[in-house]
Amino acid sequence: MARDIAGEGRVTIFRLLHNWPDNISGVVAYTTTGHFGDTAVMGYIPIPEVPDVSLLNVAARHLPLAAGQEAHAAWVLCTGWSSRTVMKPGTLDIPEAKWELEIDTTTAPKETIYGHSRLLVGRFSMPDDTLMNAARALLPALAG
Repeated sequence: MARDIAGEGRVTIFRLLHNWPDNISGVVAYTTTGHFGDTAVMGYIPIPEVPDVSLLNVAARHLPLAAGQEAHAAWVLCTGWSSRTVMKPGTLDIPEAKWELEIDTTTAPKETIYGHSRLLVGRFSMPDDTLMNAARALLPALAG
């Protein structure tokens, strides 16, 4: 059963290639919550034309076969944190937004990574339709 969490704060949204060789990209959001942002929140933005994505599965495809859940979580944390610190062209950085996450997975790395001691991943949304449309527009082939 899915659990939900909601928050408000800075949200960084970016395109992410998540299925290859089919070259399927999706849109992913990164934000933080908890005491001093110790919990990272990473979620895919639902887009009807794009299959839902498991960020931990994307991480597994990027890492060696022997890498486990801990390494997958570290890859997701690095991807989210890096999307904010070194923004690629087309990144949408919203200084203050309400957000919600339908949690697929919660994990806690053995050590703090990029200031995070916990990671929540799942389906990300914002109640503001204008912001959701702007996020979906990061996939220009599907916009309009």
